[in-house]
Amino acid sequence: MDSCAACGKADVSLKLCKACKLVKYCGVDCQVSHRPAHKQACRERAAELFDEKLFAQPPRREECVICCLPLPFDFEETCYMGCCGKTICLGCRFCLPREHCPFCNTAAPRSHEEANRRLFERIEKYSDPAAMALLGSCYADGSASLPFDRVKANELYQRASDLGHAGVHYNLAGAYFEGKGVEVDRKKAIHHCQIAAMMGDMDARFRLGNMEGLDGNDDRALRHIVIAARCGHDEALEMTKKAYIEGYVTKEDFEKILREHKSSQDETKSDQRDRARAAMVG
Repeated sequence: MDSCAACGKADVSLKLCKACKLVKYCGVDCQVSHRPAHKQACRERAAELFDEKLFAQPPRREECVICCLPLPFDFEETCYMGCCGKTICLGCRFCLPREHCPFCNTAAPRSHEEANRRLFERIEKYSDPAAMALLGSCYADGSASLPFDRVKANELYQRASDLGHAGVHYNLAGAYFEGKGVEVDRKKAIHHCQIAAMMGDMDARFRLGNMEGLDGNDDRALRHIVIAARCGHDEALEMTKKAYIEGYVTKEDFEKILREHKSSQDETKSDQRDRARAAMVG
């Protein structure tokens, strides 16, 4: 029978320690009094639980609502539709008639001002985190007829992150790393980078790997890099190749990583995306 870790009572309602999930308490007073004895074990187990989530298999990428293929890794190869709030791949946007939205058939905006108005409307009516993220990027770059304003950009990124948007966590990580619109705060930067990685952002995962390597945590660095490589990240694959050459990755594991990398990239490929990409380069 379970009992309170501090007083030993077993015939009362008990609550699990939220951090470590190892012990239970009958009340706040017992939890506080037991804290000095439990603190070290609690921190160690909490760190283990966090790492289980951090290094778990990333979620599947969001799909284009038109072709139903996973969206490309590169944000520049996706298109957010301010009319209906859907995100489609650039291949579908390029190959289908551009006068109307291919999903809801709304007429395309004729100016940056009209496109921005739709984004603001989606934020006001639906608290759309994707609209917040896109507007934040425009303020961060001073693009789409909006002024350059890193503080405003970070405010929009923060609102979007609070609503579960994955990509903005990586943007916030960059802001805190480099002091763009905020004071430099490495702890907050790492926090946002970790959340982005757990939500499937492989650029964030790759950056975490590099940071762990710089901090001398080679095992953790390699785990991040291998996850990113398996999910199709090219730079991570090159680093994994180097690790294989230096003997840190076995031949069997490297061959598996190569197959998974190719599979992840193939999932996002299509003829119309290739045509759109070629047109962008041209």
